[in-house]
Amino acid sequence: MIRDKHLGLRIDEEMHRKLTLLAKIEGRSVNAEVRQLIFRAIREYEKEYGELKESEE
Repeated sequence: MIRDKHLGLRIDEEMHRKLTLLAKIEGRSVNAEVRQLIFRAIREYEKEYGELKESEE
């Protein structure tokens, strides 16, 4: 069984406060909001530059 990865993230108090407010506005937990933001960033990158793939070395 593949388990989800854990990501520890250090952010300042103001960013945390704003992230919490954004998550509340969007009806998500802070964790779900961070996942959504990461998903959007990857999707936008791939839209412009193509699919991200591990390099074959």
